[in-house]
Amino acid sequence: MSGHGTPIPMISRKCGPLKGDANVPGDKSISHRSLLLGAMSIGETHVTGLLEGEDVLDTAKAMRAFGAEVTEHGDGEWTIVGVGVGGFAEPDNVIDCGNSGTGVRLIMGTMATSNISATFTGDASLNSRPMARITDPLALFGAQSVGRSGGRLPLTIVGAAEPTPVRYTVPMPSAQVKSAVLLAGLNVPGDTVVIEKEATRDHTERMLAGFGADISVEETDEGRVITLKGQPELTGQTIVVPRDPSSAAFPVCAALIVEGSDVLVPNIGLNPTRAGLFTTLREMGADLTYENEREEGGEPVADLRAKYSPNMKGIEVDPARAASMIDEYPILSVVASFAEGDTVMRGVKELRVKESDRIDAMAKGLRANGVSVDEGEDWWIVTGGKTVEGGAEVDTVLDHRIAMSFAILGMATENPVRLNDGGPIATSFPIFEKLMADLGAQIARSNA
Repeated sequence: MSGHGTPIPMISRKCGPLKGDANVPGDKSISHRSLLLGAMSIGETHVTGLLEGEDVLDTAKAMRAFGAEVTEHGDGEWTIVGVGVGGFAEPDNVIDCGNSGTGVRLIMGTMATSNISATFTGDASLNSRPMARITDPLALFGAQSVGRSGGRLPLTIVGAAEPTPVRYTVPMPSAQVKSAVLLAGLNVPGDTVVIEKEATRDHTERMLAGFGADISVEETDEGRVITLKGQPELTGQTIVVPRDPSSAAFPVCAALIVEGSDVLVPNIGLNPTRAGLFTTLREMGADLTYENEREEGGEPVADLRAKYSPNMKGIEVDPARAASMIDEYPILSVVASFAEGDTVMRGVKELRVKESDRIDAMAKGLRANGVSVDEGEDWWIVTGGKTVEGGAEVDTVLDHRIAMSFAILGMATENPVRLNDGGPIATSFPIFEKLMADLGAQIARSNA
C-alpha cells in the first residue's frame, strides 16, 4: 500500500505525441530548506513557488511543532515567522515525516544541538531506511539517539545541552548528511567544518549564505571544505523557489521517447550540482535544448525544450556525475531502454538506500517489461533498443520516483504498463497525473 493510504493502481498506455508546456512544481530541495531556515531565522520569510507535496507539507508541520509560525496563503505562497537559531521549543508530539528522507534527516540536524528532545517516525518506507548516517555525525556534537535496530525510525534524538563544533568528512556523497551537519552547526559556538570528497547539491550552502550565515567553501586536496561559523543571527528572506529539475525529468524524458513529441518545461533550476541528467541525455543524443538562460535568487534557471529523439545511443555515464543526478537514475533507465546499446551506470550504490532499493526495483520492473538489465552492488547496465514490449505489472515499492518512471515507460511500450500503486507520487509531484494528461499522456487510475 502507499505510504499514506489505500493503494492506487494505475495503467499507462502508449500515446500520441506530447505537446505543450509542462509547468512542474517547485524544487523540493529548496522548498524543504526554505521552511527550515525560515524557522531558524529572526523575522518573516516569504516564499513563493513552494512545492506543496506531502513531503514538504510534513516539514511545514514539523516546523510548527518546534515553535515557528508557518502560514499557507495559497498557490505556493507561504510565510514563516522564525524563532531564531537555538530557539526551537520541544515538540508536544511525535514528528511524523511521512515518506521524506530529506525532511527527517535535515530536521534532525536542525534540532540536534538544542537542549530539547524529539521523536521521529514516518511511513513504512521511511521507517525501513537507515538513519545511522545522520545520527553518527550528530553524536559528535553531543546529541544522543535511541531507535530501532539498525538506527531505524521511530527514533528519538536528545539534543546536545552543550554542543561542541566538529570537523567531519562525509563518508559517501550525500547532500542530506552534509546539510544535517551544517544545520546542526548553526547552534554551536565556533566553526563547524564539513569535507566532501565529491561535490553534492549545494542548496544548503547557498541558502545559508542568503539568510546571513558566515559560510565559506574551499576546494582543497582533501576535497570540498565547507566552514560554518556558529551561532549567527539568521534574517528572514524573500525566496522564489525555482521549478524542480528532478520533477522536470519526467516530462522531459517522456518527450524524448514518445514519437512526435515537443515539450517545453519552463523555469527549471539548473544548479550544476543538480543538472547531471540533462548533460547525460544530451551525450546520448537527446534533442534537449536550454532556452532563456538566466539567474533567479542565486540559482541558474532556464526553459528546457525536449523533442522526440529516436536515434539516442547508450553511453557509459561518468561516475563522477552520480551525486548530481542520483534521483534521476530510475527515469534515465527508462530512456536507456529506448537507446541503442548499453547504458552503463556506475558508482550508484546510494540508490540502494533511497525510498527503496531503486536499482532492484527498476531492474525487476524493466525485465518484466522486456528490457535486458544487468546489475551489481553499485552499478547497473540497461541494454536498449528501438521498441520495448511492456505488458507487465510492476511493484512501485512505496517509491514515488519508481512509480513515475514506470508510468513514463508505459507511454512508449507496445503494450500497457500497470503500476500496483501510484499513490506515492503525491509525496513529491501531486499534479503529475494532470500535467502529463494535459500533454497527451494516457495514464489512468485503475482497479482492474
